[in-house]
Amino acid sequence: MSKTILVVDDMESLRTMVKAYLTQEGFRVVTAANGREALFVARQERPDLIILDLMMPELSGYDFINAYAREGDAPIIVLTAKVEESDKVLGLELGADDYLTKPFSMRELTARIRAVLRRLDKNTGAAPAAVLRAGDLALDRSSRTVMVGATAADLTPSEFDLLATLLSSPGRVFSRLELLDKLQGDAYEGYERTIDVHIRNLRTKIEPDPRNPRYVVTVYGIGYRLAADPTPVV
Repeated sequence: MSKTILVVDDMESLRTMVKAYLTQEGFRVVTAANGREALFVARQERPDLIILDLMMPELSGYDFINAYAREGDAPIIVLTAKVEESDKVLGLELGADDYLTKPFSMRELTARIRAVLRRLDKNTGAAPAAVLRAGDLALDRSSRTVMVGATAADLTPSEFDLLATLLSSPGRVFSRLELLDKLQGDAYEGYERTIDVHIRNLRTKIEPDPRNPRYVVTVYGIGYRLAADPTPVV
């Protein structure tokens, strides 16, 4: 069955172009002109992935992400015409999985979409009871849930996959490009900042004190690792 992609942008020409290209690539595509309309379409269509412009009338992309997080979990790739790093980072901090800056190539957008969907399909087919543990952390690949002690951590798809990668090899140092490759299927140089934002978001959800992490440790000048033997909170 074809995967459903929701394209949200206030520019009709862009929606038409992206829909035509992705349809040709074998996807089923639905569209919305603003965040408010996108919420309605998402409820009706249950998309597998959302391509979302950030700057829109009525309900911005930022507000859409906040609202959608309460009712859906499809991965989101944000589009932004802004070049400021803060705009890209804010989209990621709100829960988006990746971003592209306009103008972008359709080939790159399609590659990003396929990488995210391939990753989700792979994880959906993971063996039951594939549980990874470290200290008070327990990550269940089959149910895609994470527990910190007795508390469930609400992670985005990218945060979950990032934590699963680190948990699978405690103590091993992963470079930012390695982690980016694990998440996207391709390591795009210049997008390493994406990993830093995901790590910061992840720490706020699993660390007792995000400023002094005991699970996800920074290896300065290289990347990140999971502490080999984190001490459980007493």
